[in-house]
This record gives sequence, structure tokens and C-alpha cells, in this order.
Amino acid sequence: MPITHTPARSRRATMLGAAVLAAAVLPLTIAAAAPENVPENASATAAAPAATAPQPGDVVVDEDFSSGRLPDGWTTVEGQWAVSGGRLYGTSTSSGQQSRITFGRHLADFRFEATARFETAADAARWTALGLDVPADGAVPWSIATMRTGTTAANGIEFAQRTAANAWNVTDTGSAPAAAGTGRDVKVAVEVHGGTARWFFDGREVLRTTRVQRSADGGQALLVNGAKVAFDDVRITALAPGGYLRPAGSPLTVIAHRGASSAAPENTLASDEVARRAGAEWIENDVQPSKDGIPHVLHDDTVNRTTNGTGAIRGLTAAQLAALDAGSWFAPQYAGARIPTLAAQLDDLRTRGGKLLLEIKGAHTRDEVARIVQDIRDHGMTDRVFVQSFEVDALRHVRDLAPELPRGLLRSTLDADPVAISAELGLAAYNPSDAALSARPGVIADLHKAGVALMVWTVDAANRWQSLEAAGVDGVITNRPAELVGWNSAFLQRPAPQPPAAPTVRITGIADGATLDRAQTPLAGAAATGADTTVLSLDGTPLADGTALDLRTLPAGPHMLRAEATGAGGKATASTAFTVAVTPTGLAHVILTSKADDNAVATLTTMLAHGHWKQIAQWADNQAGRGIPAAAAKTVVADANTLAGR
Repeated sequence: MPITHTPARSRRATMLGAAVLAAAVLPLTIAAAAPENVPENASATAAAPAATAPQPGDVVVDEDFSSGRLPDGWTTVEGQWAVSGGRLYGTSTSSGQQSRITFGRHLADFRFEATARFETAADAARWTALGLDVPADGAVPWSIATMRTGTTAANGIEFAQRTAANAWNVTDTGSAPAAAGTGRDVKVAVEVHGGTARWFFDGREVLRTTRVQRSADGGQALLVNGAKVAFDDVRITALAPGGYLRPAGSPLTVIAHRGASSAAPENTLASDEVARRAGAEWIENDVQPSKDGIPHVLHDDTVNRTTNGTGAIRGLTAAQLAALDAGSWFAPQYAGARIPTLAAQLDDLRTRGGKLLLEIKGAHTRDEVARIVQDIRDHGMTDRVFVQSFEVDALRHVRDLAPELPRGLLRSTLDADPVAISAELGLAAYNPSDAALSARPGVIADLHKAGVALMVWTVDAANRWQSLEAAGVDGVITNRPAELVGWNSAFLQRPAPQPPAAPTVRITGIADGATLDRAQTPLAGAAATGADTTVLSLDGTPLADGTALDLRTLPAGPHMLRAEATGAGGKATASTAFTVAVTPTGLAHVILTSKADDNAVATLTTMLAHGHWKQIAQWADNQAGRGIPAAAAKTVVADANTLAGR
């Protein structure tokens, strides 16, 4: 995007500003805020899926440009696009030219990945982008995920929209841990689920958004601005709806408990706004009905704690609830905040952005659940609401009434078989307390294998965030969303984990190609790095590291020492060939150390001094097992015959 645009608030700035927001503006500004470019109901406006709609895991586009020409179905809209040397090259000759080529098909849930390389760029602000929702003719509006050559800048990575008025709306900005620069291949990817997306740079998440503008029929595209970019290995893969499992390289999903309840009065539009501005992806709120059956956002079964009124919520009408002050108890500046109806909260989310993790609080009848579902549908929010509850019956009602709504089961203690109950209820997530999960962390892998995410409640301490992230938890429900967003930002700045180094190994004690006689006693060993195990063998027989080789017992001729090291980075092998040579010195050593009787030793050494090899062989063979141990006699006979034949 042109560098003259008004930048969206960076995630880091948003986090730092959350405390200020909590103390100032919210009750007066929420209702008047301008709406975001968020569709009322992407699923309602989308074209009906064709009978041949891709299934999760299907690869819709897989192009390596080996044909030497533009692929069929790829449409050049603007700029220069050509295939050469197994790459697609896109060129934009000025910062005002949004060169683009369209392809693919409309998908609600997909992963878009490619290898991109800037060949040239007018400056560090020039960019290339993956088009996430672009009409086939390239006309506005469209939505993209952008990467500048200067990716380490505060706006080096962006999610943006080109609006119907042909203007930029940059919704989210961030930075990558390394510069794309020019001449460097960068593996980029974006995972899209409806209006939600995650940006990956060389395998690590660098930015996420809940504000992708979707259309009824937009496909994918590649874009270039003020640069020449080479593309390869473009792939579009259909994904399952939801995307609640945390992808590799991504930090924890941030879920604001009752909104940003540590910074604003819980379960109010004010706390929702603080959470949204802090960068929370989900706002968790509670819902239960008033006396006249209107769903309201409140945690307790009475209004006593969080308002200036008293009484059970189910005993008060919507009009009575609307008159209560739900903000003064928290701080004076929130005086006048109200208990929102579910309808008001959905309106706020629809116009200002964000997703709702909605807890059905306490026992509900089927009709009461039906009213909640009706509100969600009437506001076009079925694609941005996730329902959870401790009440199994409430989840069953949701499943029957609105199977399109994802469901999560809240638990204070784990079920005997979390996978089984998840399957029974058709859960997208199993949501235990931190204490419950700590007792049986092994269920994380079991649930993930079944495709079920874990959203753990309610965790406010960084040391626990670290433990839960390492354990593989997908999301954390927290009273401190701004702090968790900040912790995630630090997580993203950590050096990328490096794959384990391949092990190395070498043979010690004997040089490759060495010729040894029987008088020598070399130590055979192996020196390895990066190995968990090292196995040494001589002629295929395992050998302990550091073994002194007894060359008196080895056959004359070639032998092979081999070492194999195995570690997390793979395997490595080394080998050394050596030869046992027959020499008079070696034969003398065998005779003198053979434990033969004195007469045999004297006789053999006398013959050896005169070089009588044949006589040595004959005499040793005659004395084998009597004056000379059989094994030693065998070697003496063989070596003497060898020397006789020279």
C-alpha cells in the first residue's frame, strides 16, 4: 500500500494503549464509533457451494510453473506477468500500479502458500501480496495479505482492503523477524477462516486479523507494487471450517474473559471494546434471560454484584435491567454503562469487529436456547459466534437447533473420557479449567488427534501461559487480554526454533587404509556429536567403544571398522578400512604371547630366527592343542605358510 495511508494501530501500540483506554473514553464513544468493513454475514451472502465443493485437505491450486506458460484459468488484470525458468514473474513499474493476476475459486476456509522473491524494488516500502478475496476481473473491493521488502518495519506485514471507493483500509500491521529484502526466497502463507486470518513468514505466524472483508465469489490473486517479484510453488488448500486448532508457529489464541474484565466493568460493551482494541481475537461473555425472556449479558444469577440494583436476573424485566448502572461499581468513569442485551452485543461486534465466545450460563430450556439462536441468526453472526456451556443439555439444544454453531464444553474437572463426550456432543473445543488440565495434560494430544481444540480458563499469569503454550493448548481465556497479546508478541520475536543438527561421527584409533601387524594393539573408537547413541562394529560384529583390538586372532587381510551415530537430527556413519599384514615380527609376537610351553616357544623361535617357515608350520600343526594352544597354533600355521609362499 502507498506509504501515505493512515496506518492502522499496530498491535503493540494497541496493547500499550489498553490501560489508557480503560481509564478514559469508552462509555461515551462506543455507540458513535464508525463501523469496520466487516460483512454482516459472510456465510449468508456467499454463493451456495457446488456439489463438487472441495473437501478439507483438498489441494485446489498447485502450481510450480514448470509448463513455461501462464497456467490455464490465471487472468492478468494489470501489470506484466510472465513465466520464465520455472517461476512466475510479476512486475509493477510504479508505486501507483497494483499489478495483479487472479486465479483459484471462492473458498471460505483455505491456506494460501507460496515462495516469493523480490528481484527488484523501488524502495523498502514496495510490496507484494497474496490476494485472499479478489474478483476474477480484479475489480475493487478486494482483500489482501501484504509483505513489504522491508518486512522488519512496523508495517512490514499487513492485512488490508482496497475498498469499493478504490481507497486503502489497512486493518492490521505488524513486522516479521527478518527482512525479505531482494534476492531472497521467502516462504509465505496465510490461513483464512471466513473473516479471520493468520499471516505466516518462513513458517512463523507474524500477524492475525478478524477483519478480512469477504465477498460472495472472490477468489485468489497475486499482487505486486513498485517491484518485480518471482513466485513459485503456489498452493491453495481447502481447510475445515473454524480453525480453532492452533497452527504450528502460532502463539496462543487470546480470549478476553467477560471482555477485558481487569480493565473495565465485566460483560459490558466497554469491556468488549477494551478487549478488541487490545487485540483479543475472541470476547467471552455470559448470557441468560430476563424475566420476559430477553437474553442479556451477565455472569451472576443476580445483578447485586455488578450493578446498583438487586434481584435475580430472571426476576427482572428487560426494562428494569436497562435502567441499572453496570459501570460505577468498577470505576467512576464507567458510570452509566448498561447490562447489554445479547442483541446489543451482537450489533456491536457486527459493526466494530470481533468474535464472540458465548457462554450459556446455567440451566436453559430448549425455548430459551432457541431465543439465543434466533438473536444470533437475526444479526447475521452465525459465522462469528462460538457457544460454550457447563450445561450438556444446553449444548445439545444448540446442536439440534443450530448445528452450524461451533460448541465447547466447559469443565471444572475432566471427564473420564474427554474425547468420547466431545464426539457425542459434536464439540469443536473442550474447555477445562487450568487446574483440571494440569492434572491430566495428556488429554491435549488425545483431543487434538480427534480434531478438538482446547481453550483453557481462566489464566492470568505469564508463567502459566508459557506452560500451556508449551503443552500445546490452543487458546487461553484470560482477564488480562492486553497482557497476553503482549506476551504473544514477545513469543513471536523469539528466534525460530532450529531443526536439530545432523549428528557427526568419526573413527578414532586407526587411520583409514592403515596396514598393521599382529604385534600392534590399536584402540578402536568413535567420536560423535549430536548423537544419542553410537554403535561401533568390526566386520559387522558390534564392538564396545575404546576396545583394544587383538590382532593376533584376526585373519590376515582387510577388515572394516564402522560407526553409526543416531540423534534427533538423523543418522551419520563413518568407516575405516585397515589390513592385518603377516610379518616375521608379528609372527614372533604371536609365538611369544601364545602361552605355549617353554619347549614349544624355544623350538619355534629358533626356527623363526633362521626363517624356516615350512618347518614352523609343520611343527605348530603337530603341537596344536598340546604344547601350543589350538587357536594360537592355527594363526602360527597360517602366517608361517604365508611367509613361506613369498
